Amino acid sequence: MTAAPADFASARSEFLTIDTPRVEDGAAIWRIARDSEVLDLNSSYSYLLWCRDFAATSVVARDEAGGPVAFVTGFLRPDHPGTLVVWQVAVDHGHRGTGLAGKLLDALTSRVAASQGLASVETTVTPDNTASDRLFTSYALRHDVALEREVLFGGELFPEGTHLPEVLYRIGPFHA
Repeated sequence: MTAAPADFASARSEFLTIDTPRVEDGAAIWRIARDSEVLDLNSSYSYLLWCRDFAATSVVARDEAGGPVAFVTGFLRPDHPGTLVVWQVAVDHGHRGTGLAGKLLDALTSRVAASQGLASVETTVTPDNTASDRLFTSYALRHDVALEREVLFGGELFPEGTHLPEVLYRIGPFHA
């Protein structure tokens, strides 16, 4: 892992602060996910729970007023505690194209590595999501670690019958 800012909460980029999500951020995070038009939108209640129960493995970027403008949610796999699963990544329309998603992912993985240890990162991406493919491919290159892709859930497993397969991206192992 590359070195991270000493004070995670004060990492700033163009008047944005990278921070740990709070329960009161749940509604804004839900809106950012909804407005992304690509993420599977969970209930607003689930984002509130996520900010309460998985704050240690998630991050938000805040604007000058303190409101969330981007987020990464994640959790540690119960059967592989050194594996951070990145659940969702979204950036508000006004902040896209600035590299913010990559900065959030770097900050989150640095924090998890420092506090709990990090062996690998996993996420799933649909084959048509080129933005996520670029994000995780560039992350692996930036950290000089392997990136493996394999189908995790075929489209036929989804009850709607129209879902694209979910491709598992396994990034790592990280070296201390």
